[in-house]
Amino acid sequence: METVPTPKKKSIGKRIISVIVVVALLIGSVIAYTYYRRYFAPNVTDTEEYLYVKTASNFEDLMEELGEKNIVSDTASFRWAAEKMEYPARIKPGKYKLEKGMNNRSLINMLGGGFQEPVKLRFQNIRLKDQFAGYLATQIEPDSSTLMGLLNSDTLATKYGFNTDNFFTMFIPNTYELYWNVSATDFFDRMHTEYDKFWTEERKKKASTINLSPIQVSILASIVKGEALHTDEMPKIAGLYINRLQKGILLQADPTVIFATNDFTIRRVLNRHLRTNSPYNTYIYKGLPPGPIMMPSIAAIDAVLNYQKHNYIYMCAKEDFSGYHNFSTNQAEHLVNARKFQQALNERNIKR
Repeated sequence: METVPTPKKKSIGKRIISVIVVVALLIGSVIAYTYYRRYFAPNVTDTEEYLYVKTASNFEDLMEELGEKNIVSDTASFRWAAEKMEYPARIKPGKYKLEKGMNNRSLINMLGGGFQEPVKLRFQNIRLKDQFAGYLATQIEPDSSTLMGLLNSDTLATKYGFNTDNFFTMFIPNTYELYWNVSATDFFDRMHTEYDKFWTEERKKKASTINLSPIQVSILASIVKGEALHTDEMPKIAGLYINRLQKGILLQADPTVIFATNDFTIRRVLNRHLRTNSPYNTYIYKGLPPGPIMMPSIAAIDAVLNYQKHNYIYMCAKEDFSGYHNFSTNQAEHLVNARKFQQALNERNIKR
């Protein structure tokens, strides 16, 4: 005879099923929340604007960086997500832009895909190689000692058609887009490519017209840059030095003397400075110095190539300290201008 379930038994069965459903839902909710928290919950803080993943870094190096700089709030969830997404096997060096509130999945996708932000490298008004190396080390991954070693490398300079004295002329001041983790040698290759682009056939032809090589143009441009406070006066200054070169007259450029003394605090060049024995001292040695006295600007290079034609062979800073110069064709007139400027220096008690 078939047994018919009583209402009481049916009620107990329903309750058991309900409990099972609730437990399943709770477990599912916990799993879903855990999954959400590890993958999609905001985790990146605002302590750092960029994450730098160094060349040859491994996953543990990255985890240490994230923890020490508090880049993510929950390093454990990041580690879990990274391992699930197989990121430890595909680390790519670079400079990565961080956004506050970014989740682990977005961060790992960016890092694993190598979607780094390019560096806009801009340099100008740099005087010395060590200053250049130091600045570059703040913008790209290679350190300053590595960069300085290459700047002083005879082998590398020769490879590009320079020597260590004039190698600095290869670097054309401008803004360049490149990646932070560019290697030192790749950076130099890129700068040589940019140099070749800059020296168009038109520029080379203009240099040839004044019997100067591109390197010599840049060396002269560095002197023009050192003399000129105002860009609009550069072609006039360039014309003066070209007149002196063509006449075989000593350039007698004060900025070369300052460079030779290696004292860039000098505001007043004195006779003792003029006696500094250095191939860069154009009061002693005829012609151009062996290398630039600073990184020449594009404006200065083009001022040499498009120099103003005139008969001036002397110039002296104006006594009004405007940054402009008085020009003259003869020494007598120049001495008058020089006395005016010396008197202005004395009045301002500028002794050195």
